Amino acid sequence: MHIPDGILSPAVWSASAIVSAAVLAGSVRHSRRQLDYRAVPVMGVMSAFIFASQMVNFPILGAAASGHLIGGALAALLFGFWPATLVMTVVVAIQAIVFQDGGITALGTNVLNMAILAPAFAVVTHKLLSKLSFIPKAAAAFVSAWCSVVLVSLAASVQLALSGVVGLGDAAAALVFWHTWIGIGEGLITAVVLPIALRSSFYLPGKETASL
Repeated sequence: MHIPDGILSPAVWSASAIVSAAVLAGSVRHSRRQLDYRAVPVMGVMSAFIFASQMVNFPILGAAASGHLIGGALAALLFGFWPATLVMTVVVAIQAIVFQDGGITALGTNVLNMAILAPAFAVVTHKLLSKLSFIPKAAAAFVSAWCSVVLVSLAASVQLALSGVVGLGDAAAALVFWHTWIGIGEGLITAVVLPIALRSSFYLPGKETASL
């Protein structure tokens, strides 16, 4: 859900940029220590897949945000939280710099939402569901992806409200409503693609756990 340039207040986008930069610095350090080089090509393929999936979008709240698949849950459940933030940041950055989808000033906020919060929500939800042995793995993947999309839409609603773009109630009503349906698509894609990727011959850190 890209937020375009000129929408957010300086306080919101600058604070988001600082948080995003701090988390990504940690992601780089973590990946240097623990990421197997054989996972890099797979991460590249996944970045391309997510990039293509996000290109189909539509405006919400008079173009104050856009609705589309995110892909953060799939990346997080495959590679773990830290590598997933790098995969998603590459996608969001290319869209902002090359295609002006989201813009530069909103880049930190869009990275925070789609590259950090979405994977984090997915990993936490998946960990909680994994403790319940009666829940099938496909169902856990579906719910984790759905929750990541809906919770990120709620976070974006708060950011728009803090920027004075629209009231929190109106923002949440629109964003959460549409992303409740988008989350179903994201959940289905995640539930279908995840086991196929994990059964592949590639090395995937997510085979151990999608860990923080």
